[in-house]
Amino acid sequence: MKKTILITGATSGIGLGCARKFAANGDRVILTGRNVQKLEDIKSELEAKGTEVLTLVFDVRDREAAKTAIESLPDEWKKIDVLVNNAGLALGLEAEYVGDLDEWEIMIDTNIKGLLTMTRLVVPGMIERNSGHIINVGSVAGDAAYAGGNVYCATKAAVKALTDGLRIDVANTAVRVTNLKPGLVETNFSNIRFRGDEERAANVYKGIKPLTGDDIADVAVYAANAPEHVQIAEVLILATHQASGSVIVRK
Repeated sequence: MKKTILITGATSGIGLGCARKFAANGDRVILTGRNVQKLEDIKSELEAKGTEVLTLVFDVRDREAAKTAIESLPDEWKKIDVLVNNAGLALGLEAEYVGDLDEWEIMIDTNIKGLLTMTRLVVPGMIERNSGHIINVGSVAGDAAYAGGNVYCATKAAVKALTDGLRIDVANTAVRVTNLKPGLVETNFSNIRFRGDEERAANVYKGIKPLTGDDIADVAVYAANAPEHVQIAEVLILATHQASGSVIVRK
């Protein structure tokens, strides 16, 4: 049965992987992001393959813009079956005592408050219908801090706590909640973290075959299509030569 999937941060990386994988699964997708052109390009790509696509342009940090976007959905798109809270980022790798306050605020507003905003806007409809699935993209970084990760790790620890808390809140319903915790995934994540320093970003993935956005998307699609009595609560996904957030064996 075709589902309606809403994916935040859908223009690259894991979000783009999810858009393509859910589309290939026969679902229709609502793609959100800040880059109008990228959203339109992805929309054209997926529609050419027969997928129904709707795009919403807003920043998850902007609560009012998010609210307006969700309320603007046509009636036939309002029944969201799966919410993929993917929008997130890391900025910098400095020690906490010299970190950039503005960058901290961006991470907290995106990774935590943006996720909460989307949850608050979409989940009440799922409760009313007694059907739905929230997939939050956390991180191995939420399990334990690593050098320089401080605030980013804290935001992903918050994603775990919020996911667990939501799962408790909806346990009396048929709504399911999943936390995906990727390890080393080669996307533009490191380019953003290192503020466009491509050489430094490339070094993150040297000597190891990292995961891809598609690898994480495969797990998201599996979780969303598990039998109704099965809730994939949490999945840690690591590259073969990565043992934890800080243990990586490079060849």
